Amino acid sequence: MATTGAAPGRRERKKAATRKALADAALELFLEHGYEKVTIAQIAEAADTATTTLFAHFPAGKEALILDDSGEREAALVQAVRERPEGGSALEALHAFFAGRAPFADERDLPERYRRASQLVMDTPALWPYARKVWVACQEPLARLFAEAAGRSEPDESHHLLARYVLETPDLASSRPDRKAALAEAFRRLRLAWPEL
Repeated sequence: MATTGAAPGRRERKKAATRKALADAALELFLEHGYEKVTIAQIAEAADTATTTLFAHFPAGKEALILDDSGEREAALVQAVRERPEGGSALEALHAFFAGRAPFADERDLPERYRRASQLVMDTPALWPYARKVWVACQEPLARLFAEAAGRSEPDESHHLLARYVLETPDLASSRPDRKAALAEAFRRLRLAWPEL
């Protein structure tokens, strides 16, 4: 039986390597040929796997190859809120979290693969609905984090509303001429509405 914190076993390492090979092959093909022109079969071939293997790892298909992070998005939100500086608010922590990600961070500060994948998403309208979907999927865990930050055992309706607003904010702010200023203004207003968070 595996213990908490134990190194992943051979099977898990192999699965992770296959997922990475598929995601890397997809990104390269999408950047070279355009998202719409690349097929699932081409991605599987480039990663030297079968299409059934691709769908076993990415059941949602092409979009997931770029945007599926196996829970890393949710984990990062949890970490940002729970590991915020002493005396800092949950909303300040989330503002800093989003400000350090594309499209708000200085590109030179981002890992190359992350920067390239983010740019692909921003340049490919067909990916936008899925990108929004994966962020909005974090609504319930984020509402629970807000309840926790407020000292409550369960989120109330206002925590659910705030979670949705926070998760929509980066998408809205990224379309403004001054993205960073728009993000800062959105979080300023959220802090006014929820001063306890």
